[in-house]
Amino acid sequence: MGRYTQATCRLCRRVSEKLMLKGERCLTSKCAMERRSAPPRHHTSSRRPKKKSDRGLQLQEKQKARYTYGILERQFRRFFAEAERLPGITGENLLVLLERRLDNVVYRLGFANSRSQARQLVRHGHFLLNGRKTDIPSCLVRSEDVIAWREGSTRTEYYKTLVEEIEEKTIPGWLTLDRQKLVGRVLTLPTADDIEVKFDGKAIVEYYSR
Repeated sequence: MGRYTQATCRLCRRVSEKLMLKGERCLTSKCAMERRSAPPRHHTSSRRPKKKSDRGLQLQEKQKARYTYGILERQFRRFFAEAERLPGITGENLLVLLERRLDNVVYRLGFANSRSQARQLVRHGHFLLNGRKTDIPSCLVRSEDVIAWREGSTRTEYYKTLVEEIEEKTIPGWLTLDRQKLVGRVLTLPTADDIEVKFDGKAIVEYYSR
């Protein structure tokens, strides 16, 4: 399967907005958006930049969503198709499906500083989902699902450091976390109101409707 291999910070520069793809680093002066906010390969000139068309703005919102959750186009289209089949508002359905991804839940529980780091941890088999080893980042969690660390993974230096830092992490209301055992549980499926996003779901629906 294809994957993005270029500099992560270029993605934020493409959409001219911080997407927090590198976690806490994005809040420091090391963030590329602080040093050079212009889009990649964009050369400044005396001419005023062209105004984006409605189609261009819709594409930008779709790309923000893709970049935020680290999903390639084909997989994103599958999520959108599933959101269309579900009852309710398609844009909100899409957001909820993306939030239910296992790598995103690992990130939301504070087990990783970014979604890309969470995706790597899941792929390396560090977690149990309802007692079973799961290494598929796109696996969708359900209400009452339990996410725990594998016993072997609790002996790593990363885990030991996490135990010391987990108290400072903020957990969304649709999840709960035992900070002593580092075991998370899905209390209920998230709603659109529970999720802070940097993209417009309605614009994404309009993009795929053409």
